[in-house]
Amino acid sequence: MDDHGLLYGPILYLAAAVITVPVFKRLGLGAVLGYLVAGVAIGPWGLGLIRDADRILHVAEFGVVLLLFLIGLELNPHRLWALRRPILGLGGAQVAATTIALTAAGLLFGLDGRAALVAGMGLALSSTAIALQVLTERNLLPTPGGSAGFSVLLFQDIAVIPMLAALPLLAPAAGLEGASGPGWLEALARLGVIGAIVVGGHYLLRPVLRLIAATGLREIFTSFALLLVMGTAALMQTVDLSMALGAFLAGVLLADSEYRHALESDIEPFKGLLLGLFFIAVGMSIDFGLLLDRPLLILALVMGLVAIKVTILYGLAVLYPLPAPQRPFFALVLSQGGEFALVLFSAALGLRGLSPELSGLLMGVVALSMLTTPLLLGLYEGLIEPRLCGPVETRPMDPVEGQDHSVIVAGFGRVGQIVARLLNANGIETTILDHDPEHIETIRRFGFKVFYGDAARLDLLRAAGADRARVLVLAIDDPAQALKIVELVRDHFPNLSILARAWDVFHLLQLQDKGVTQVEREAFEGALRLGESALNRLGFGAWAAKQAANRFRAHDQALLADLLAHFQEDIEVRATISASARERLREEMEADAAFFAEPRDQDWQ
Repeated sequence: MDDHGLLYGPILYLAAAVITVPVFKRLGLGAVLGYLVAGVAIGPWGLGLIRDADRILHVAEFGVVLLLFLIGLELNPHRLWALRRPILGLGGAQVAATTIALTAAGLLFGLDGRAALVAGMGLALSSTAIALQVLTERNLLPTPGGSAGFSVLLFQDIAVIPMLAALPLLAPAAGLEGASGPGWLEALARLGVIGAIVVGGHYLLRPVLRLIAATGLREIFTSFALLLVMGTAALMQTVDLSMALGAFLAGVLLADSEYRHALESDIEPFKGLLLGLFFIAVGMSIDFGLLLDRPLLILALVMGLVAIKVTILYGLAVLYPLPAPQRPFFALVLSQGGEFALVLFSAALGLRGLSPELSGLLMGVVALSMLTTPLLLGLYEGLIEPRLCGPVETRPMDPVEGQDHSVIVAGFGRVGQIVARLLNANGIETTILDHDPEHIETIRRFGFKVFYGDAARLDLLRAAGADRARVLVLAIDDPAQALKIVELVRDHFPNLSILARAWDVFHLLQLQDKGVTQVEREAFEGALRLGESALNRLGFGAWAAKQAANRFRAHDQALLADLLAHFQEDIEVRATISASARERLREEMEADAAFFAEPRDQDWQ
């Protein structure tokens, strides 16, 4: 056993995960609950195969750090700025309201004011790891509820900083120590570290990544990606700040980088493994001794915590407002205690802000509350949601085999149908993909062969022959999904030309910015012809109306090129460019109108 001690732990973790997680996924309870139960099974209160849960938990917390880095990569500074209101408004309201409610509950339980406030602050925080994992599993991050949930979690991660800073003031006899000079030095050091991450990430990381990528060694690039995340996290930890927040900042600064997708693909496997290990470690760390000693008290505290947070979160979802079907899920997914509460209670214990007994009790409540989230979500989705929304029929994707056509059409609505019919009339066969089962059944009655499936899946694109096709016609009606498909194709099928429809100017600029071969706004030419007809009926000659439409088309193309050149800049810059272009166009049109209004006889003299 000693010779294989290094492998003993990893083998147990992997075996426990491989056995339990597929079972819980099959039961519809989610992977998170499977990991937690796996930890309970092999931990001190289960089979006792692993006893040092705290040491494993400290290592596995790095999975949360990697998760926040990957989330940051999805949020460029412009998008983060657009989320400022839900982050500060919704997130701030949740933390404040929950802290007040739980502090009041602590006072009712007989805690002194300082201990009640510490408990209230810690229990107000939710589990970033569990909530984001659930939202990612169900692909709900792009939804209003998912976006609001992420905003709340991000504010909570930021709120940990002032909470930790306030602990010395809440400790017994903090008095003068809390206001001394070193406190200012610590605050300056923390601001300096954050500033160093922001400045260094903006000016230094891209040149370094360029040098690393130039080596052509994938393993070195992966090593640097891990070094970047670990170094940023360690830098934040040296000044007692959230490691996850530092990694998130680094991710945001690289969100617009050309290496974003490479970083994502390299770090994703490590993130998944370490997050799974984190949930296993949380399961192992649950102290069932407390539950056995005082089961009614522990269960009442856990149920009370979840009930208070669900009530406050649901109320905020109504006030925000979120769409009614998403409010229960938003409230439930954030209803548990969080991993940063464990950090806060440990720090308070060291400063004697909490007694060892109270600290252990609160940590047990937090850990057990993490078990409730997957169970409550499973019950909600299995029993309540179907009654609210009605039965939902699911259909497996069609098998796409033996497709070797030169054109793939993704989306067979009003645009995709016209393109496919034109190609078919000229003897060019196409592979057609669509994600609407009812629409597909209708189309098949007219003799079209359409495959049901999500074109954003790499395996489906490969099966459809994307590695051999010459053209992808992207005609789906979901702008966000279209951008996702473009990124996937550019990463895995760089030789495939992409011809895409755009919903509006912003979507067109996004597609062009990602290197789409050709983009057309589906309504532009039709609207231009209607405008030309309106001018003709309002007294313009046929030729003058045609010239006006042609001039507008040329002006619009020039404006789009100008906007694309400034696409990554602030929206105010683009608004100024558009306003200036409108004024120039009006002047040009007025000059044309004056020209056509003048008698032309002198031209022939």
